[in-house]
Amino acid sequence: MSTPKASLKPRKSAVQARSVATVEALHTATLQVLTQQGLIRCTTTRVAERAGMSVGSLYQYYPNRDALLAAVLENHLSWVAEAVELACSRHQHLPVADMASGLVSALLVAKLRNKGASKALYAIASERGGAELMALIYTRMVTAIAGMLRTATDAYFAEPVLTAGMSLSAILGPVRIVLEGNASPALEAGLEQQTTLLLKSYLQAHHPPTSSKE
Repeated sequence: MSTPKASLKPRKSAVQARSVATVEALHTATLQVLTQQGLIRCTTTRVAERAGMSVGSLYQYYPNRDALLAAVLENHLSWVAEAVELACSRHQHLPVADMASGLVSALLVAKLRNKGASKALYAIASERGGAELMALIYTRMVTAIAGMLRTATDAYFAEPVLTAGMSLSAILGPVRIVLEGNASPALEAGLEQQTTLLLKSYLQAHHPPTSSKE
């Protein structure tokens, strides 16, 4: 059974520097407890202890554990989207081979830099607003990729949004296998190289239109 949306909302937003630091400490502690002890033992009491504060301080920001987990998940996915947006911005007006390499590298680093945390969050996402949130993040990333593709110097994309969606799916598919724990050692070892090759080939197939001769 999914958790009601209302219960996933934080009690208040962190604005002042001290509040921001407190929330960041709670998020860090949540990931540490979640990855080291698992979801069942990831209680608000243990998170507060790991963060070095009272559980009452935690409840000033989050009404329950699921709201805290939802916030950590949202923060993680937003960070991934920002990494993709930055990579797309930096790789505009370049050949598609450079775009593919930059995009794959940025996304894999964002998703797998802390593989334990990513696996833990992936496992709990469906019960804590993850599907709806992922849809929004997916749209952000597709928009950024499409914007980059429109500036390619050696290719033309008649439907950049469609191509961007296919490109993103080509990267996220293998990543999902890793996060689900089903990837072979060979797949993990060659993930970036093989995914980059796949995406380069796909993007390079979109040749610029040739002008007709009279």
